[in-house]
Amino acid sequence: MEALLENSDVIELVMVCDLIEDKAMNFARKFEERSGRRIEITTSASDVFRREDIDAVVIATDSGSHYELTVQALESGKHVLVEKPMALSTKHMDRMISLARRKGLKLAVAFQNRFNPPVQELRRKVEEGAFGRIFYGVASVRWSRDEDYYKQADWRGTWRRDGGVLMNQATHSIDLLQWMLGGEIEEVIGRIENFNHPYIEAEDFGSAIVKFKNGAVGIVEATSVVYPRNLEETLSVFGEKGTVKLGGLAVNRIEIWRFENEESHPMMDLPDPDTVYGYGHIPLYRDFHEAIEKDREPAVPGEEGRKAVDIVLAIYKSHLDGKPVKFPFEFAAWEMEGRVW
Repeated sequence: MEALLENSDVIELVMVCDLIEDKAMNFARKFEERSGRRIEITTSASDVFRREDIDAVVIATDSGSHYELTVQALESGKHVLVEKPMALSTKHMDRMISLARRKGLKLAVAFQNRFNPPVQELRRKVEEGAFGRIFYGVASVRWSRDEDYYKQADWRGTWRRDGGVLMNQATHSIDLLQWMLGGEIEEVIGRIENFNHPYIEAEDFGSAIVKFKNGAVGIVEATSVVYPRNLEETLSVFGEKGTVKLGGLAVNRIEIWRFENEESHPMMDLPDPDTVYGYGHIPLYRDFHEAIEKDREPAVPGEEGRKAVDIVLAIYKSHLDGKPVKFPFEFAAWEMEGRVW
């Protein structure tokens, strides 16, 4: 809602859809209170897709429904901005991307942390070659999720509709890690566990070593078992001429910034956002609009948005098979069903 309100000069919200009518009505009421504009509500996505006056849709449903809704939207001629993870299967992501390309439509994925100013600063240094050779990077998500969190929505923590801490909470950090280290992956070695959440199917801990084709190595560590509350989310990049560590509630602050003649950065003192979602959705939505208007690639097109999911699926497959996973590969999260911890 915040992203739509802040971009109301270029984006007109027409309709909101939710399977639960009260939720749609509540959203519409709050939106009208803040914008002065009344929007339509529906409980059927088909009502949205058949409307010729709607150019684009945002899909912010449970992870397991992203694929089906995205395909329906694209088949109806709508541009799509889909929340992370874009899908839970390599084959599904293949189809989403190819369908968007075939129809000449924009498919963007909501990795809003790419728009965080500290992340943009780190990316600028990577693109400038300031690190020299990048040796390795580390993405750590050390959070806490209790039983009440999973009771809020029955899809959370299930293999068919979500996945565990890697797919749900850590995909943002994994996306940033692969974006900084080179993107093209050779193989993944992964391990997952369910230490303290016996009421969910999926993992509450995941770790991996990601080998990139350029020689860099990524290390992933993610958990939802930290006592008694969220500890940190960090991204560190180590190169021959530079060291950077980002942290804060939503990788929104520079904690370490070391290059030749640079030992600090103004963004070391930025305040934390109100929530772990940060403020990146506002520029994300504006970029999506501009990509449509100017007929250019979104900042995070489907081909980019799938990379973090590919890594997570490779971690699952590596754990299941007990060996490294070479890229490319095929796998779906629901192939983990029946896993006994």
